[in-house]
Amino acid sequence: MNEKNYEFLADQIKYTGFGDGLAETLKEKLMHGAPEFTLRHESSFGTDKTEATLHFRRSSESDMYFFNRYDLALKNEKLAEPLKQSFYISAKQDNITLKEGYNLLSGRAVHKDLANKEGEGSRAWVQLDFKQTEAGGNYRMKQFHEAYGFDLEKTLDKHAFKELQKPEDRDSLVRSLERGNRQAVTLLTEVGSKPVFLEAAPQFKSLNLYEPNGRRIINGKEVGQEGTKEGVTIKQEHEKAKTQKAKSTPSGEEGGKKRNASKKQRPV
Repeated sequence: MNEKNYEFLADQIKYTGFGDGLAETLKEKLMHGAPEFTLRHESSFGTDKTEATLHFRRSSESDMYFFNRYDLALKNEKLAEPLKQSFYISAKQDNITLKEGYNLLSGRAVHKDLANKEGEGSRAWVQLDFKQTEAGGNYRMKQFHEAYGFDLEKTLDKHAFKELQKPEDRDSLVRSLERGNRQAVTLLTEVGSKPVFLEAAPQFKSLNLYEPNGRRIINGKEVGQEGTKEGVTIKQEHEKAKTQKAKSTPSGEEGGKKRNASKKQRPV
């Protein structure tokens, strides 16, 4: 076993959000020397549960292994079946962590450093489009760059949140929202303070506010249920995308071939 390779992979797993719990299993897999292997990880976020499968492959030119991607599934009582997405690991950009992957599958946006094919970097908000799937089965990733016109801090300043009063609290709130979290804040009103939950909505250049019970707040009133996006739930978008995909590939054979072909084109 290549000890340096093991240490690198263990750190990579840890900082992608999977912690230290897979270190011993990783070592066993590396010592076995199989061309490729997977590791499993389960997490809970409140009442939501995630299951991740981490994929590793050995180089054809050395004894080095690479962490190529992880497949993430989100389960909760509101979903008839899990929502799934594969997140690819790259040394050229800021990878999607486990918590960020969970937030994306929950319909929220995440602020990331991205890199194009030439290695040039840029900062952008990314969000899954549950209405469109790619050939490999993943949901399409929408991107909202700086030129799109969403400025999180300026948008926050339009509201009277207690957490904006101190620089350290403000910075913590911004970082949390950039990771795609639904963050608890205190809204200051004329009649007193009010606890609410907040998330960034870059596509609409705004913020989403929720009551503690999960109901969306629009113009000071509760509307809809937790997880709704413009009156359409994530579940409904997911089901619609599946129906459209099934219509485009009646037998399912062509979709399977495309999916396999897409995976083969991914570099190790």
